[in-house]
Amino acid sequence: MHTYEDLAVELKQKAVQLTGTSQVWIGLAGGPGSGKSTLAQALKAHLGKLLTIIPLDGYHYYRRELDAMEDPEEAHARRGAPFTFNSSRFVNDLIRARGSGEGVFPSFDHAAGDPVEASIQLHKGRQIVVVEGNYVLLDTEPWCQLRGSVFDETWFLDVPIAECNRRVCRRHVETGLTEEQAKLRVATNDSINAELITKISRRNADRIIRL
Repeated sequence: MHTYEDLAVELKQKAVQLTGTSQVWIGLAGGPGSGKSTLAQALKAHLGKLLTIIPLDGYHYYRRELDAMEDPEEAHARRGAPFTFNSSRFVNDLIRARGSGEGVFPSFDHAAGDPVEASIQLHKGRQIVVVEGNYVLLDTEPWCQLRGSVFDETWFLDVPIAECNRRVCRRHVETGLTEEQAKLRVATNDSINAELITKISRRNADRIIRL
């Protein structure tokens, strides 16, 4: 078992040992509701400017892009599944930033339901970079390029799927769905995604993180 403090101390030690403009890139995967963003923000609170977070959520397709897909109804219903992310742009941006040591990335506005462009900056220099998202450890194209071309370490945040589903259901209710609607969305989308993520990411991770 780990604590936020344990992991933060470990990363701070790594950061201190970096020389020049060296960077350590960590891929942090986990199912919806596993606490990836919470962990990343806890690490940020401890490390401050030594850590930059790049979330996959910023690479959600815009709602207008989902509208333009072959089956818009399915695209919206399955938002959060791999095909609803601009994976090529995500992978290309990360590979480019890893090579140059700097980059600009989008975040995601949950209230608006769309990405916010150019809201995250990675500056060249000594840095821990945490890339967090559901699918950063998938072994299909183009996601699979990340392990070989971007990440120095890969972490899987291991939380039982039932607990992830419970948290996501509560999140849906808090954003306006009825409990029945929330449970249906979890059963027809979030839980399916969590099964895929858990099956593949656990075996592709260097470390299993249990908090």
